[in-house]
Amino acid sequence: MRIATYNVEWFNALFDDEGFPLDDNRWSARYNITRSEQLTALGIVFTAMDADAVMIIEAPDTNKVRATETALENFARMMGLRARKALIGFANETQQEIALLYDPDALEARHDPRGEETGKKGSPDAPRFDGVFRIDLDIDATEDLVTFSKPPLEVALKTKTGQVIHLIGAHLKSKAPHGATNRDEVMRMAIANRRKQQAQAVWVRRRVDAHLDAGDALIVMGDLNDGPGLDEYEHLFGRSVVEIIMGEGATGATPLFDPHARRALVRRIGAINTTARFYLKHEKRYMQALLDYIMVSPDLLQTGPSWRIMHPLDDPECFKLPELCSALITASDHFPVLLDLEV
Repeated sequence: MRIATYNVEWFNALFDDEGFPLDDNRWSARYNITRSEQLTALGIVFTAMDADAVMIIEAPDTNKVRATETALENFARMMGLRARKALIGFANETQQEIALLYDPDALEARHDPRGEETGKKGSPDAPRFDGVFRIDLDIDATEDLVTFSKPPLEVALKTKTGQVIHLIGAHLKSKAPHGATNRDEVMRMAIANRRKQQAQAVWVRRRVDAHLDAGDALIVMGDLNDGPGLDEYEHLFGRSVVEIIMGEGATGATPLFDPHARRALVRRIGAINTTARFYLKHEKRYMQALLDYIMVSPDLLQTGPSWRIMHPLDDPECFKLPELCSALITASDHFPVLLDLEV
């Protein structure tokens, strides 16, 4: 079985309100790329992935007039993909849903939210991801109320052999300090936003612990937008979001494993894998970062899984196919991460 995670930049802008792809020569939301060019590139990338299930980060929007599932299934039909059935969990208001696109001939999938529902007062016991989590963020003996702008997607996958694998698809993002008017405000807002992101990671990790305690096969995947060296405030916090969710440094915690994260955590200086490429206007150059992960529970690790980042320059299989290299760069500012499992 092949499972992938892929953050598709501005996927929502490629569809009309009826969920049909806008396959024309008007500009997409990506710089200097038309909607037709981005759609074509995405078709090439999704076809090359050939995954049984893809956790799509920044999937098309669901609201009163738009539906994520309709858009993704129309896209899959247009591109002739075998992963052609879409599933979402709790919709959000950011126009960036988290969705699973999967092959219904290979897998059964259902939204499987865990935890209790909460009101505005919230709960300290890792409630349902559309609820409110109470946690003391700054050790001031006062609990803060934390919510997800993009509630993680919890999925129960069932293979043809009857094995059940639980997925948690997440997009944890520390907001930029919008509205700050001076350096002190920028610092204060950035630290507060990062602290909230860490609280969200604690919330996810508590759900991870519950699954591992129950003996569930588990995969946590998506864009965690944090890690060693990502910003100048990391020294203020004991662990990154990646480390919290993996269980690194937590006494008695059962660790999750991702080889790219492991390599980055033990090499503060030196070569690491990367999954995203961004243009820095003020430096007039590109920066690469490791933001996308597929973390597996110990039982799945024992089956000998293999990971692959479809990086247009770093992956030999991609590099020898110029059309695929070009498509990966055109389709998104992130690259897919693949996991092959024997199940």
